[in-house]
Amino acid sequence: MKKIQIIISLNLNLLGKREPTVYGNASFEGYLSQLRAQYPQCEIAYFQSNVEGELINKIHEVGFDYDGIILNAGAYTHTSIALLDAIKAVTTPVVEVHISNVHARESFRHVSMISAACKGVVLGFGLDSYRLALESFLA
Repeated sequence: MKKIQIIISLNLNLLGKREPTVYGNASFEGYLSQLRAQYPQCEIAYFQSNVEGELINKIHEVGFDYDGIILNAGAYTHTSIALLDAIKAVTTPVVEVHISNVHARESFRHVSMISAACKGVVLGFGLDSYRLALESFLA
C-alpha cells in the first residue's frame, strides 16, 4: 500500500468559503473522502496548517518514510526558502499543487520558490489537481 501525505497550507482550511470564484465551493475534507474512496490502495494522510514551521516539521516527519508528498504551500510557495530547503532535505518526492492557475493571477504568484525541489507541479484543475498529483505517484 502506497503511503501519500497531503499537506495544505495557510488559508486553505477555508476552502468552500474562501473566494469561491477562485477556489470553488467544496471543502477539502469532503474532497478528501472522495479521494480516499477512489484510491483504496493508498493510505492518504492529511495535514493542514497556517504556520510555516509546522509545515516544515510535517515534511521532516514523513519525508523519509512515505511514498509521496502532495504539497499545496499556498502563498508560502512564493516566499519560502525554508520550505524549499525542507523539501530538498528529505528523500520522499514532493509534487507541488495549486487549485487555481497561478499564472492567470497576479504576477507575484507566477514565481515558485519550491518548484525546483519538487518532482513536478500540478495547477489549475481545481481540487482535481490533488488527484492528478496522486496519480503521478502511482504511475
